Amino acid sequence: MDKTERLFALLDSLRRRRSPTTAEALAEEHQVSVRTIYRDVQKLVSLGAPIEGEAGLGYVLRAGFFMPPLMFSPVELEALVLGARWVQTLPDGELGAAARNALAKIATASTDDLRARIDDPGLWPINLAKRGSGPRTPILERARQAMRNERAVELAYEDADGQATARTVWPIQLAYYEQKEIVVAWCCLREDYRSFRTDRITTFELTAHSYGRRRAELTAEFTARWCRTEG
Repeated sequence: MDKTERLFALLDSLRRRRSPTTAEALAEEHQVSVRTIYRDVQKLVSLGAPIEGEAGLGYVLRAGFFMPPLMFSPVELEALVLGARWVQTLPDGELGAAARNALAKIATASTDDLRARIDDPGLWPINLAKRGSGPRTPILERARQAMRNERAVELAYEDADGQATARTVWPIQLAYYEQKEIVVAWCCLREDYRSFRTDRITTFELTAHSYGRRRAELTAEFTARWCRTEG
């Protein structure tokens, strides 16, 4: 474990405890020397962590302290970078750009050593899906907008046999696969939940009409049905 990981681990140890903890107990937990704990505590204090106490009496993290959102552990950074890079391989251009911008913001606000981990964590997603080179209807962006604002959508859909239908739907979930993307929605035509492949959607237009029920309620109901079916 390098120094950065050790400092994060020490903060986590102090955050779990409500009463002072001796340096000896912390040293045993992290399998380092007591002197190392003394140095690490002083380093954390210099970085702004509100640690109270002193050698021989024990240390405690002041109540109410929370780690700033950009103080990620190395493993957390690896997860974020891998996830963001995978999003960039998807056909959802808006989401991919947002992932790229988010990584840039994190890197700008991070220390030099963490910035280096962002630049090269050694983890790369591989998406083997073959995408067409032609322009795409921004279905995924509009679906996410519909879900955020809980606005109904008018869509035209072709089934596997090429039969087209016009429907009003309330999108509640999106599923991203390598070969296709799925919009899960309450279908007002069928009065039930349906899954729509984006490559079979010919038109997808937002309306000013609200969902008939809250999306959280619809999602919970759909998830419960899914679990019963899969179970």
